[in-house]
Parts: sequence; C-alpha cells; structure tokens
Amino acid sequence: MDRTHVKYVQYESLDWRLEETSERHPFDLGERTARFAEAVILMLKKVPRGPHNDRLIDQLTGCATSIGANYCEADEKHSRNDFHHIVGRCKKEAKESKFFLRMLATAEPSITDEARPLYREANELLLIFAATYRKTA
Repeated sequence: MDRTHVKYVQYESLDWRLEETSERHPFDLGERTARFAEAVILMLKKVPRGPHNDRLIDQLTGCATSIGANYCEADEKHSRNDFHHIVGRCKKEAKESKFFLRMLATAEPSITDEARPLYREANELLLIFAATYRKTA
C-alpha cells in the first residue's frame, strides 16, 4: 500500500510548511511536535481575525502547541504512571487539534489547502500517542 507522508520543509528563515512525500517521517517526536506547532502558528497568522475566527484561532494555537509541550514533560520520565498520564494529554491535544483544524477550514475556506496536511499530521501524532498510551497502560 502506497502511503503518503508529510515532511517539514523550511522555506524562508522560520517559515516551516508541511509537504506530502512518500518518504518516512524521521522519528524525533520532540522535534516533530515542535515543527507541527510552528507550522500551525504560521498558518494561523494568515487567517483574518474576526468574531467567528478568533475563538478557533486561540483554541487551535493552544492545543497544537500543547502537544509538544506535554511531550517534553512526558520525556522527562518521572514515573511510568506520570508518563502514561501525560501521553494521554498529548493524545487529547492532538485530537483537539484535528477538530479545530477542521472547524477553521470550514470557517475560512481559503486556508483549506494549507490546513489539510496539518490535519493529516495531527492525525498521525494522534495515532502515535494513542499507541504509546495503550502500550504504557
């Protein structure tokens, strides 16, 4: 089965974007979650502010950046129970990121093409954290 993956490409200074590729994604989860958050932030800078978008922008910024922040905390490995609990939060934030990416693409159709690979990446992160969560139960 030919699966399409995404990778981060740096265009200008800190302008990171996701591009679809058939290569496997490098497995540095800390860096991957940070780049995901950066890509979301850069996309959100293009979304016009307004009463219908403000709440979605704030929510998506919060949950997309929390994935990486929680993973950094989980990576400290205090105890197995702490790790399990924090990975559960990563899973929850990835699921919320998917939801708010979908809602934002609905509210602002002009960003749909840019939101689509971010949605896929959020889904991949969700699957990674869900598997980790199950294995550490």
